[in-house]
Amino acid sequence: MMERCPWSEGFDLYREYHDKEWGAPLYDDRALFELLILEGAQAGLSWSTVLKKREHYRQVFDDFEPALVADYGDQKVAELMADPGIIRNRAKVAAAIQNARACLALQSAGQTFSAFLWGFVGNSPVQNRWKSLSEVPAKTSQSDAMSKALVRAGFKFVGSTICYAFMQASGMVNDHLVSCPRHAEVQGLRRP
Repeated sequence: MMERCPWSEGFDLYREYHDKEWGAPLYDDRALFELLILEGAQAGLSWSTVLKKREHYRQVFDDFEPALVADYGDQKVAELMADPGIIRNRAKVAAAIQNARACLALQSAGQTFSAFLWGFVGNSPVQNRWKSLSEVPAKTSQSDAMSKALVRAGFKFVGSTICYAFMQASGMVNDHLVSCPRHAEVQGLRRP
């Protein structure tokens, strides 16, 4: 039986997410944008709430295509705020739209979203070697720097703790415990 990271036990969706996604390096601009929006939506809530709603989010947020989300107007915001399938927080919905615009601005300036984000870890995943969950930080100097740069670029809901959770999920840092088989698996993954 796999000795997973303890946070992933007790809930099938967590286990599946842990075993297939969390910590695997992610480089696609659209996928990174989606993850950043979902991490912001999770603020103050549990990640299980977001995982349960993720497929519906993809449907109503046009698969998180920044060019589409950036064009959302009052009518679309009203539809989203009436949709029980997402986290109906006006500030988080507004942040998704603003973040899409900021993402497009980065791309218009000639930088991919992926290159911008991965630059905070020197373009290579940080390979941590934690033995227990108590060792895993909530934020780091890299997540502090990412948060500040994202805010300067016009992003919202990108505090350092959100950025660190994003970095963990997107594989910018390998925070699987060393006892977890996924630690070695994601360490062995290479950039496509």
